[in-house]
Amino acid sequence: MKRHKWTIKEQTTFLKMMGELLLRGYPLTEALDSITFHLPKNRKNEIKEGIDCLKEGYPFYSILQKMDFHEHLIGYVFFAEQHGGLATAFIEGSQIIQKRANDLAKLKKLISYPLFLMLITIIIFTFVQKYLLPNFSSLFSTMNIEANFFTNVIYLVSDMLPILLLFLLIFILFSTYYYFRFFRILQPIEQKVKLMKIPIVAGFLRLFYSHYFSIQLSHLLSGGLSINEALSMFERNEEQPFYKQLGSEIKLSLRTGEKLENIFNLYPFFERELAMIVKHGQENGKLAEELLFFANVCLQTLEEQMDKWMKKIQPVLYMLIGLLIVSMYMAVLLPMFHLLDGI
Repeated sequence: MKRHKWTIKEQTTFLKMMGELLLRGYPLTEALDSITFHLPKNRKNEIKEGIDCLKEGYPFYSILQKMDFHEHLIGYVFFAEQHGGLATAFIEGSQIIQKRANDLAKLKKLISYPLFLMLITIIIFTFVQKYLLPNFSSLFSTMNIEANFFTNVIYLVSDMLPILLLFLLIFILFSTYYYFRFFRILQPIEQKVKLMKIPIVAGFLRLFYSHYFSIQLSHLLSGGLSINEALSMFERNEEQPFYKQLGSEIKLSLRTGEKLENIFNLYPFFERELAMIVKHGQENGKLAEELLFFANVCLQTLEEQMDKWMKKIQPVLYMLIGLLIVSMYMAVLLPMFHLLDGI
């Protein structure tokens, strides 16, 4: 099958359309065939090849793998094929991934304009600091005009900027070396444990992993599977090594007699509330419903945290840019005012 890179929007739209057709009673192959009328020619060829693969007995998630879909969308489809809720999982998965893509696009948009302003400001700052300000400073020093606060700010920033850039370069080089030399060879669970040591980022990742694991486990349990059978489904998920290893480890711990809620407490990449939700759900016999509710709470909290940080980042960048611009103007203008007063 030829690979043509699908954008996230194309992937989510495709799965959403599939889900809507399945809800109307279409079989999987007929739904795929109907969607080809709404796709460009190169996509139609891929879908037709996918239909042929379905007729040969391939699972739908493997077709998405060949089309290079996002791993989490493939994960949704994989688990949906185990518990039978294809239509709901397609729509739900497409909405969540699209929401993540929209949040990232919004974050990029919020940061890109201030960064552009920062770049222009640095260029102007370099010109002022290297050429304009030294000439004015030599003139003002001959007239016994002392450097003002804003001039000192300019010189302080010019002294600190090379040091900051050097530290940034060292950090990037060290991070790249660490990733390729150590991090990449770790087991998936060990990688996630390491990520939990990164401030701020850990909070977002913890909510995401808790949401994804809870909602998939909830759907599997709702489909009539036992906890052990549901974990076996995680074990069979070759597309997502982290959840594959996680399912295997939890099953092994259960065989040793460990309680499920205690097992979840051992993993720092899960919210602490997950263990309590599992315990409560087992006690009242509604574990699937409790996990689904908890997954929705995690998703809502994740969105709120994302919006919160988006609103913090932009004002800080604008404040730094404003301080530099004002300092550059005032560093030149204030001594000139003193000079004019003396005339």
